[in-house]
Amino acid sequence: MSRTYTQTMEFIMKEVGRVKGVSLPVHASMLERAVRRHLPLRKLHPNPYDEFCNPEIGPNEGIVQRYAAAFRRMKENDAVSSVPLEPENRYMDPIYVQKITPEGYMILNGHHRWLAAVQSGMNRMPVRIVNLTQQKDLERMIAHAKNDKRVTMDLDEVVFTPGPDGGKEKALRFPLNRIYRQELRHGIPALISFLEQKGYDVWLYSAGYYSQDYVEKLLKHHGVKVTGVITGTARKGPKNAGTKEEAERLLRKTYQRTIHVDQNAILCVDHNGGTFSEIPLEEDGVWAAKIIDLVREGKADG
Repeated sequence: MSRTYTQTMEFIMKEVGRVKGVSLPVHASMLERAVRRHLPLRKLHPNPYDEFCNPEIGPNEGIVQRYAAAFRRMKENDAVSSVPLEPENRYMDPIYVQKITPEGYMILNGHHRWLAAVQSGMNRMPVRIVNLTQQKDLERMIAHAKNDKRVTMDLDEVVFTPGPDGGKEKALRFPLNRIYRQELRHGIPALISFLEQKGYDVWLYSAGYYSQDYVEKLLKHHGVKVTGVITGTARKGPKNAGTKEEAERLLRKTYQRTIHVDQNAILCVDHNGGTFSEIPLEEDGVWAAKIIDLVREGKADG
């Protein structure tokens, strides 16, 4: 292990020690998330539970050095503070962070860029602040559950993914289309409305770093509301709503039946009887209508 790597890990562990065990997720307001697009590096902290902070794994030195070299070139050109956040400028893609103290933010994605920025002498980094689903959010949503059966869908793989024919719901009007960039798969609002009418609670999952309230407001603008939105299911940390396994453990106490809707099939699970069945689906322009028919005809009840 090189001397440089040892010094790097000592620095990382020192930063971890500043927040580990003394911070909790804090909801950032929509105004803060909209306005604060850059943050001082001193306010950014590594996630203690990420592999990046594990001395046995740690950061990839090659990746850090490539980022650092790019940042130094930008700094030499006096362009760091004004680099536009264009998609093609991958070095300055925003770091995803979650507020953990009134003035501190934990890094969710972008640890290597953060370390490279520190090493290259930068003062600020572009960020995207998100409010991921927390344990208290999950408990609140479960408390509002109305039924003993539910439907689950993945946001990225189903709700935000157009059908094979490119079918999408009509985009929101300006200026909402600038705030809510994601478009819904064609038929999703009608499907959610129908399922709720038939006595199903609807839950949406995502491993992505979406703010829970962002997703809820996006759906509201499309005229629908769901029982629960769980985001950041793959984030690293102690067991909480951020792990899909822990969320499922709590939700199974509430629901006797689950229908999981995928792109190519629906999986029907009877939690009491321990049985399940799978119904194939074809992705086409009437994808949502087929699911509605299956539920209406009782075929999704096993």
